[in-house]
Amino acid sequence: MAINENTELEELIRNATGGTASPPEAPSASGGDADDDAPGLDIATLVLVARRSLLWMLLLVGLGVTASWLYLRYTKPVYKSASLLKIDERNEGSALGLAGQAAAPAVMDKGRTKLAGEVELIKSNIIYRRLKDSLALDINYYVQGTVLESELYGIAPFRVKYHITDPSLYNHKFDLKFVGPQRFALEFTGQGRPLGGEYSLGQEIKLPGITLAVLGTNELTNAAQDASYHFTILDDRTVNEYLDKNLTVEIVNPEASTIQISFNDFNPSKAQDIVNKIDSVYLAEKLAQKSETTTRKLRFLDQILDQNGQNLERAEDRLQNFVQQTGTYDSKGEFSAITEKLEKLEADRLKLTDKINMLGEIAQMASQGSLTRDETQTVEQSIPALAGIEDPQLAQQLNELNDLQWQLRRASRSYTDKTEAIQSKQANIEYTRASIKRLLQQNQKLLRNELSRLDQQRSKLTGALQSLPAKSTQLERLKRPLDLYVTSYLQLMDRKVQFNIEKAGATADFQILSPASPPAAPISPNRLIVYAIGLAGGLFMGLGLIAVRYFMHNTVSNVRELERNTKASVLGIIPTYDKEKMEVSRLVVDKNPKSAISESIRSIRTNLDFISSAKKKRLISVTSTISGEGKTFVTVNLGGIIALSGQRVIILDLDMRKPKVNLAFGAENVKGVSTILIERHSIQECIQPTSIESMQFISAGPTPPNPSELILSDKFDQMIQELFQSYDVILIDTPPVGLVTDGILIMRKADIPLYIVRADYSRKAFIKNMNRLMRSNNFTRMCTILNDANSRGSGYGYGYGYGYGYGYGAYGQGYYEEPETKALTFGEKIKKFFN
Repeated sequence: MAINENTELEELIRNATGGTASPPEAPSASGGDADDDAPGLDIATLVLVARRSLLWMLLLVGLGVTASWLYLRYTKPVYKSASLLKIDERNEGSALGLAGQAAAPAVMDKGRTKLAGEVELIKSNIIYRRLKDSLALDINYYVQGTVLESELYGIAPFRVKYHITDPSLYNHKFDLKFVGPQRFALEFTGQGRPLGGEYSLGQEIKLPGITLAVLGTNELTNAAQDASYHFTILDDRTVNEYLDKNLTVEIVNPEASTIQISFNDFNPSKAQDIVNKIDSVYLAEKLAQKSETTTRKLRFLDQILDQNGQNLERAEDRLQNFVQQTGTYDSKGEFSAITEKLEKLEADRLKLTDKINMLGEIAQMASQGSLTRDETQTVEQSIPALAGIEDPQLAQQLNELNDLQWQLRRASRSYTDKTEAIQSKQANIEYTRASIKRLLQQNQKLLRNELSRLDQQRSKLTGALQSLPAKSTQLERLKRPLDLYVTSYLQLMDRKVQFNIEKAGATADFQILSPASPPAAPISPNRLIVYAIGLAGGLFMGLGLIAVRYFMHNTVSNVRELERNTKASVLGIIPTYDKEKMEVSRLVVDKNPKSAISESIRSIRTNLDFISSAKKKRLISVTSTISGEGKTFVTVNLGGIIALSGQRVIILDLDMRKPKVNLAFGAENVKGVSTILIERHSIQECIQPTSIESMQFISAGPTPPNPSELILSDKFDQMIQELFQSYDVILIDTPPVGLVTDGILIMRKADIPLYIVRADYSRKAFIKNMNRLMRSNNFTRMCTILNDANSRGSGYGYGYGYGYGYGYGAYGQGYYEEPETKALTFGEKIKKFFN
């Protein structure tokens, strides 16, 4: 770097908001600008950090892609084979005839539950046991490849028969290599020691804990004998875990009752065979279950039929006894018959009552006189009810009585009552009346007897009718279980016939809609996804690196950051000085007047002239936040450039605690500003010459105990006024304002205070300190200079990395001396590109 002060950051640096405290007399700002602390995205810094991190980002992306390639290279592909089954749902309750229409929703829920039950059945030990009996899953054969081992499912050049007595040999690796057409070498570790040897194919090998025999297959060729093989014998627990891990059974569509069976394995043929075999053993298990279920149903039906038959016999006996005891079998028919009889009896009673009443009326009429009033009518015509009298004698006598009465009436017209004719007729009439009365009494007695008999019958029928409901209830109570037993018996007999038919032609209640097919491509790993993840991971780590470096980037890198964050005017940029390595600041503009650094300082001098063009005498203070930012280097070389322009310049070193100006000129620091202010030496005694005739300097002198008090004294002002009598420009190298307050006191006296910021060294918080100083002390003419700026990162200039703080034209453009270059290596070119 151009200025290598070889100093560490002082422990007295304040917090991130400012730096040092203001002098007691300096008024503090009452708030400050909100923009000073407002965080924002610095695009220029982000681009700079991204450019510097581009190589790392490319390396991280390459690392991610390489990791993906390695993952694919050393990961076995996984294949998936699947079949689709449709389960035919049936309600067993409805099969027995015991379910109704109201149970339909419950049947649907039960169907879903049955699908879940079928899933559990397929993944149960019942199917696993049948599967292991059908496929040889207890032995896995492998061949060693260049990188990975491959399972030889169905194509192994040998097969093994074994009997293990030592369980520790399960899940153990047995290495096998052919040493001849019929010879092989077997090696494994058993019971804590290596076992094995050379054996022949088909030979029974008895070793501790195991007896086995290796048999050749059709795949045993000369080429196959050159490979290295091994096999593993698995126990039931391991096989079950293998099946549980790779077998997936899921309900695809509950409404369609479809189930998918899939299996994942490194070998596609093995995955297909296992799925197809699961379908087969599931079919066999369902048939066995169906047959067993039908047998149990038949056995249950026989028990129910036997119980139902016994109950039916007892019900029939109870009904038979009741009918025998009561004589009642059809209560409804008896009720109708009794009702009809009662109606007929009531009609007969009415007739008899009418006849009795009629006979009474006839008797009354016969005893009173004429039975008819019309001479043209007979007794039957005058008394219509007389036709219903079944006694013809009574009718005859009534007619005779009626004739006798009419004869008496006609005779009484001609004769008197004393005559024989009248008296004889009256006697006949009385006689006839007596006969009629006797007949009427006799008939009335017969009718009353008949009426009494009818009343007795009615009472009997009424009693029977009243007792009929109890008999009917008891009869229905006895018939109800009888009908139920008969109906159940007939239904169960019908179901027994159907179950016998089902047993004769039992079929599984599912269909294989889509059998397992050999998988064409592996499901895992997906090469595109793996590479995409690797690429995304590399990009993510690269972006994370950029983000981390951006958020950890707390220094000023370029002039854009400086201009955006500071309130002071950017006076110029001083590029990196890399011609030589300097342990302390040196005057370099006199040795390299055409170099880029000299031209950049000339540009700063020009801008200073524009700022203070009206003043012939100028006091310029140069300060920074901390030591090491290059204020001494800028002071010495800026003074040299001003002196080379024809002005008389003197440099004062007021950094009395760590003086460096004398080191820049290779002089002593025996006397200087401190001895002048205490009046030990005069100004002329302390002025020291430099390599430039019009520029001198006064060193700091011995370190006093009270530098601030000396600067505040009147002696300091008198010294400045005396120096202005001989010099045009006074340049003061002040102490860092972030460590002590001396620099602030001097900046108040200066015409132009300059604040040095070193690229990639000064923290961004230092700029906030500078802004705070400007607000607190009203430094309206403060300017800042970016020192040690990289030519590619500064963002200004024309190849040398410096620019012009106020937009004025370059001084001596086209006059610059190009730095000496040398051929760069490829690595240096790459580094230069990314930096």
